Amino acid sequence: MKPQNLLKSFNFLYFGMLAIFIPFLPIYFAEQGLTPGQIGFIMGTGGFVVIVAQPLWGMISDKTRTIRKVLLVLILCSSVIGYLLYDASSYFQLILFAMLLYFFLMPIDPLAESLNFTTAESLKISYGSIRTYGALGYAVVSLLTGYVMSYFGAHSLAVLFAGLGVVSFVVCWKMPDAPVSGKPVTLGSLKHFFRNKETLLFLLLVFICSVPARMNDTFLGVYIRELGGGAELLGQAWFLAAGSEIVVFALSYWWLRKGKELIIISIAAGFYFIRFFLAAWITDPHMLAYLQVLQMLTFPIFYSAAIQYLYRIVPVEWRATGQTVLALLFFGVSGIFASYIGGALYGAFGGQILYFSISVMSFSGLIFGLVLYRIYGRRAVSE
Repeated sequence: MKPQNLLKSFNFLYFGMLAIFIPFLPIYFAEQGLTPGQIGFIMGTGGFVVIVAQPLWGMISDKTRTIRKVLLVLILCSSVIGYLLYDASSYFQLILFAMLLYFFLMPIDPLAESLNFTTAESLKISYGSIRTYGALGYAVVSLLTGYVMSYFGAHSLAVLFAGLGVVSFVVCWKMPDAPVSGKPVTLGSLKHFFRNKETLLFLLLVFICSVPARMNDTFLGVYIRELGGGAELLGQAWFLAAGSEIVVFALSYWWLRKGKELIIISIAAGFYFIRFFLAAWITDPHMLAYLQVLQMLTFPIFYSAAIQYLYRIVPVEWRATGQTVLALLFFGVSGIFASYIGGALYGAFGGQILYFSISVMSFSGLIFGLVLYRIYGRRAVSE
């Protein structure tokens, strides 16, 4: 099988595992009797674990100059721990296995994205042609998970998660490794990366846009449940969300232009605002599920442009680590704020106020993105 086809298969399977973990973990916790505050606490604490785990595994990948072998270790550990997590019911076990899964599963995302981007460059194909299969996997498994959870119970997710993990391990075993940079890894290049003002402002923009997105990821299922929906409807919601990404990723070669990343990110932030503002007014869980189709105008546009912008400003030999920093902000640091603050807001005021709040945050991301584009964007286009 061609390298790009193996990588596409891995994307499908890994993002399928992520679909079981991110949107359905809060529902699984709720099924075990946890409150929104407790759910926010566990997932927020998971963000601290990600802060440690993602840089650690990114550095290991850069230092050993291999992505595939690191992925094999992470997939194997994730498969075992995921089975134990979705088979657990006591509060202590839920916390323990959730933290371990954050440690092993979440660092796969930046490494996989780095592999996607590097392989696409090497084979002279579009990044979106590979990443599309990740969106497809997320969509299909989200829909499947909702039905499995509804008909076979919450603990049935243990077998589904572990099964996907085993197959993804086999596929990863057969994949070629990523082409590595000929430049040696130096601490000085990383320091230069973080000392750059443009880089720091860009990372701040990512953080501002990520917090509301992560709040939605964490509490959408809880809100749908509050409005009268169940796991089956949540699966349909994420099927629509992830399924809508497929066309956007597939056509990224057409709309993603170098030098235009900041304005593209700003546009995505504007659609985040519209999406969350509308969600605050919806009282029908089915309408809330259908609204998730706006995902096509938010996450895939935002994340693709952010990756491309990052790869233009990060030293070549630190690309995997730079990708890790981006994912760390989106899934780690922002996840902490999203879970703790979102859990407190939800517990005190309910889902409507939560969505009003995150719509305001997204609007501030739109404004900040436009400011950065005025400063750096036009210069990038002229270079």
